Amino acid sequence: MRLVAAARPYVPGLAVLAAGALLANAVAGAVDGLQPLVVAVGLGALVGNTVGTPAAAEPGVGVDKLFLETGIVLLGAAVVVEEFLAAGPTVLGLVVVAVAGGLLLAELIARVLFRLDGTTPSLLAAGASICGVSAVVAIGRVLDARGSAITFAAATVLLFDAVTLVAFPIAGEWLGLTGRQFGVWAGVSMFSTGPVAAAGFAHSPEAGQWATVTKLARNSLLGGVAIAYSIAYTARSATEPGVRRLWAEFPKFLLGFLAVATIANSGLLSPAALDSIGRVSDALFTLAFVGLGFSIRIREMREVGGAAVGAVLVHLLVVSALALAAVRWLL
Repeated sequence: MRLVAAARPYVPGLAVLAAGALLANAVAGAVDGLQPLVVAVGLGALVGNTVGTPAAAEPGVGVDKLFLETGIVLLGAAVVVEEFLAAGPTVLGLVVVAVAGGLLLAELIARVLFRLDGTTPSLLAAGASICGVSAVVAIGRVLDARGSAITFAAATVLLFDAVTLVAFPIAGEWLGLTGRQFGVWAGVSMFSTGPVAAAGFAHSPEAGQWATVTKLARNSLLGGVAIAYSIAYTARSATEPGVRRLWAEFPKFLLGFLAVATIANSGLLSPAALDSIGRVSDALFTLAFVGLGFSIRIREMREVGGAAVGAVLVHLLVVSALALAAVRWLL
């Protein structure tokens, strides 16, 4: 009874996500070549910016992040380890260079070209170079940034999440990239995990897997970057509360993804079981992307400051151009 009572507030929102997912699959099935995940994001954004999210549905709709992380964990079952080991050093090298170089570039652009000061340049750099809003919040806490600065940087990142979610799949088709090339390019260049996965699967299933794995590699660097920023700003990273805080912000679903990938490639699971896990993962992604669409607020995007937008735009153009050249050459 307690479990039923605890779950009751989430039922209306979960019903909204389920209805959006069913409609997204129906629309994608009726239009040849249209991906359900793209439709799911579009439906969520349309409803969220016209009707809005009903108060009764907000708790359930807010579970979309859990669905996304669980879907990513289960996506590990679709990973063929041999294929990723072959390209692993190359992709990992691209990720490390993109994160390290991107952080320095974003700091330089924001502070020198656009005259931003305080912790804002670091928050923008973390959000653009590591894992979007999650990195903004994590680095913001490490640096004890003001709540207003964190909100401002997060809104800027969300603006580019919405733009790149549409722009990257279109660019990928126009550039004629293979699934692996597009997935790695999106995984290295875009910001938040949800939009990266959505853009990848909008191109192709192969691109979706490569985009997600590449993005997870970027996410895994969050702890190290947080320690570096803590040392640079306050030299407090060695304290026990700092360690606990870093662990609290570390993307733990990455560990689940690695565990599932290991089990799936050990031969312990039958092809039927792997297929079932894949279907569950796809369903969770569709539910999550409906919720992702609800989080896109056009009105709030208009309030983002011009200097922050300019700094992140320059960073995105430079990093994505260099990453595109690298994936064409190396992959």
